This record gives sequence, structure tokens and C-alpha cells, in this order.
Amino acid sequence: MTTTTATSPVLEASGVTMRFGGLTAVRSVDLTVNSGEIVGLIGPNGAGKTTFFNCLTGLYVPTEGKVSYKGTVLPPKPHLVTSAGIARTFQNIRLFANMTVLENVLVGRHTRTKEGLWSALLRGPGFRKAEAASRERAMELLEFIGLAHKADHLSRNLPYGEQRKLEIARAMASEPGLLLLDEPTAGMNPQETRATEDLVFAIRDRGIAVLVIEHDMRFIFNLSDRVACLVQGEKLVEGTSEVVQGDERVIAAYLGTPFEGAPGAEELAEVEAAEAAEATGTPETAEAPEATETPEAAETPEAAESDAAAEGTTSKEGNAQ
Repeated sequence: MTTTTATSPVLEASGVTMRFGGLTAVRSVDLTVNSGEIVGLIGPNGAGKTTFFNCLTGLYVPTEGKVSYKGTVLPPKPHLVTSAGIARTFQNIRLFANMTVLENVLVGRHTRTKEGLWSALLRGPGFRKAEAASRERAMELLEFIGLAHKADHLSRNLPYGEQRKLEIARAMASEPGLLLLDEPTAGMNPQETRATEDLVFAIRDRGIAVLVIEHDMRFIFNLSDRVACLVQGEKLVEGTSEVVQGDERVIAAYLGTPFEGAPGAEELAEVEAAEAAEATGTPETAEAPEATETPEAAETPEAAESDAAAEGTTSKEGNAQ
């Protein structure tokens, strides 16, 4: 018999919109993640996936809309979001390179310890007991991800795939009810990707709901109970893997085939530039990078060959004159 908690919402994002000046990176996105569920978030480059993640975790304050965790509206502060029960990893690895593997996981425990400054300075019985409990929990998590034997190694000396695992363990150290993973298999080989898939399933089996961004379509469709596709900051479609894979608009978005209302290369470049400016703190008037990642801006080999041939012909004519 299925219990009520098995399908109760953990995360509810309603009408989330994020604007950078006059640019809209995320537009009125609704998304629900239920307990015991793995939800995938896909979309071409510049679709607003990471911006949406940042709105969910308090790094950005949404221009419009609200985000709720287990029925409570979240404050737009990252540490308060983590304390509430949402943890995340980042697209780019953000480990403490000069700290050990164990110390990195212990950092993730800070929201679950109650000892203050005086307790830490005096190092009384309560502090020592809490410290021992945190170390025990951290070692359990390292055992869970298969890195207990490297607890004393510096994190910078770990192979890339193990650094990704360590980031997940550090996020889990805050005892979340929802884990957000931003491209967890980026840069991994097929064996590491399969191991990550097994790890995410094991995390779900521990009762932690998962929301994951990923560009590896085989990984995301094998993993997810539901998949939502963002295009130009708007949710294009949401459903099972089979439904999303078969949607012509999703196929068009990934193949670069224009569809009604599709963004152009210049629009995508402006959004990407605005996101980069927000992340680095540079003025929003900074020049937008070339939209080399968008299908519309990519030059085909045939076009390049044609241009080269045309230039060669012109050169020959000039020499003849």
C-alpha cells in the first residue's frame, strides 16, 4: 500500500521568473518534486537551467514567483535553504582543495551542529561529543560513496570522478530531504557515469528526493521518473522519459531546428552574458560573448567548404587581372 508521504511534494516552485535588467533568463517556471522521486531537468545551452537552480537554492532572489520546501516558503538565503533541507552540488567542482576528504565532508555538517563560538573555544564535553558524532556521520557517508579508504587524502589529489562523488557526500552531510545535482556526470567516462547513476539511485533509496540537471540524455532518461525541458527559460514540456523523448519540440530544440517562438542566437548570447555578469559581479553592459554554443550560430562543414572555395576563386580572378 502506498503511503501519503510517498507522493507528497518536497519542492514546489511556482511561477519562478528571473530577470537580469531587461533580460529574462527564467520565465514563469512551475516545477514540483515529490518525495522518493528523481526529476530530470534538461535543455540546450543557455536555457536557464542553472539560473533556475540558483533561484531554488537562494543564490538568486527570483524576480517573481515563490519556492516552497515541504509547504514552507524558503527564504532567499543559501544557508537558510540548506538548513531547511535542500542541498546542492555545482556544475564546476567547488571542493576545498587543501582540505582532506574527511574535512570536506565535515564542512557539510555545519548546519546540523549547534555548538557555538564559546563551545568551540572551551572544547568542553558537549563539543567533543558533537565533534565525534560528526566524524562518525562523515565516515558513514564516505563509506557510502566508496571513499572511506581515502579519508585522509587531500581532495585535490583525487581523480576527477571521485571529486564529483565527494561533492555529493558533502551535500548529503547536511541531511537534506532534497538533493540538487548540477551536471554530476560532466567530464566523466562511461564507467564513472554508470557508477554515478547507481549512486543517485542509492541516494533515492535512502529517502532523499533528487532534482538533476544533465546534458547526457541516456543518463537522464534512464535515471528520472519525470523530465522537464527548459528552452529560453520557459518550461517546454514535462512528463515521463518516453513522453519527453518523443516530443517534436524537444527534438527541434536539441537539433537546432527552429520552431515557433524559438530564440535566436543573439537572444541566447544576451541571456548568457547577463548570467555571467551576475555571477562575476561585472556590469551588465559587458559585451555579450559570441553564441558559439547555439545550433543556429554554428557553421556547418559544408558552408565552410563553400566559403573557402569562393575565396579561392576570387583570389585566382584577382591574380589573373
